[in-house]
Amino acid sequence: MNILIIHPHDIYSASEPWTIRITSIAHEFVKKGHRVKLVYFPLSGKERGKLKEKITEYETIPFNRSKWYLFSNMKKMAEFGKWADVIHFQKCFSIASIPAIFSAYVNNKPVHYDWDDWEYGIYMFSPPSRIYGWYLNVMEKLLPKLVDSVSVASEELRSMVLEMGFPESRIVKANVCADLDRFSPKYPGAYVRKKYKIEKNPVVLYLGQLHGAQYAQQFIRSARLILKKMPKAKFMIVGGGQDLPRLNMIVMKMGLQKEIIFTGFAVGKEVNEYLAAADVVVGSFADTKQQRCKSPLKIAEYMASGKAIVASNVGEIPWMLGDAGLLYEPGNYQEMADKVMKLLKNKALRKKLEKKARERAERMFRWEIVADRLLKLYKRDLSQKHI
Repeated sequence: MNILIIHPHDIYSASEPWTIRITSIAHEFVKKGHRVKLVYFPLSGKERGKLKEKITEYETIPFNRSKWYLFSNMKKMAEFGKWADVIHFQKCFSIASIPAIFSAYVNNKPVHYDWDDWEYGIYMFSPPSRIYGWYLNVMEKLLPKLVDSVSVASEELRSMVLEMGFPESRIVKANVCADLDRFSPKYPGAYVRKKYKIEKNPVVLYLGQLHGAQYAQQFIRSARLILKKMPKAKFMIVGGGQDLPRLNMIVMKMGLQKEIIFTGFAVGKEVNEYLAAADVVVGSFADTKQQRCKSPLKIAEYMASGKAIVASNVGEIPWMLGDAGLLYEPGNYQEMADKVMKLLKNKALRKKLEKKARERAERMFRWEIVADRLLKLYKRDLSQKHI
C-alpha cells in the first residue's frame, strides 16, 4: 500500500517533539512492507533548535508552512496524491488538512484524519487571538464531515467525534505508544548524575513541553513540599518551550535554583540518559477537558523506560498506568509530594513498579498495535471507495 502522510509540524526539530507519533507510525508501516511518503512543515532558521537525525527508511518531503503557500501546497499535494492509495493527515491545522483533503478529492482517494489533541481547547488555554481560536473550533468540527475515517488518541475525543454524528465503525483508537527499543531500562544514568553533581541525591524528574496546557508548575510546587522533609532531593525538568522563562522565575522566587534543574530541550539518547538518572518520574496534569482529550506521551515513555511513576488521576492516565504506578488527585500538591516520597523511601516498591511499568508497555503500548488498527481501517476505506 502507498501511504501519503501529512503532518503540519517539523518532524526534525526538538522544538516540536510530538511529531514522534507520526514518524513512529510511519516506521511501523514500512516494517510491514508498505511504502510511505511523509510531508512535513519545517520551522524557519533558529526556531528549529536541536535537530534529530535524518530519516532514511522512507521519503520525507518539506513543504513551506507560510499561509501564503497554501494554494501552491495544494497543487503539490495533488501530485503526490496520484501516487498514494491512502492519504493520512494529523491535526486540524489548515496548512496540512486542506491540501490533504484537496488531494484526496481530486484523485478520488480515501482520506484519514488522525485527531490526537483538542487543538481549540489547548489554544484557548491562553489565546492571543479569539479569531484564531474560532478558526480552530470550526476546523475541528468540520473535518469529520470531509473524511472517510478518523483515529482518536483518547476516549474523550471519541465521544466528541461521535457527538458530531460520525459513524463509530469508522473510528479507531490510536493512543500514544513508545519505541520499546529506544525507551528501555538499559540506559545508564551515571553521566547525567555526574554532570549535575547529584551522584548521591534522590532524583525526581518531569519530562515534557513547557507551554499551553502543560503543568510543570504543579511539579515545582510539589518539589517545595518534598524538600521540607527530604532536603537532599533534586528535581529535573527536561524539556523546553515558551513557558520556560516564567517557570524559571517561579523557581528563583522560591530560592530553589540549586534544587530544581532545568535542562532545556533534549534529543535522542539525551532523553534516555535523563530518564535513567531519575529515581521517580512525575506526570502532573490538571483535570480539564484539554487533558482528558490527551494521550500523554510522557506516560508511555516513562513506562517503556521502566520507571517508578507518580501521575495525576485524570483522563487516559489511569487506563494507561493500571497498577504500574501511583495516582494522585489533580492539583493536590501535597498528595503528589506524599506519593513521590513514598517511592523515594521504599526501594522495593520502586523496583516492583519499574518492572510492572515495562511489562505493561511491552504488552499494550507498542506502535505496532496502533499501526495495525490504522491499516485495517485503511483497507476498509479502500474497499468502500472502489464499490
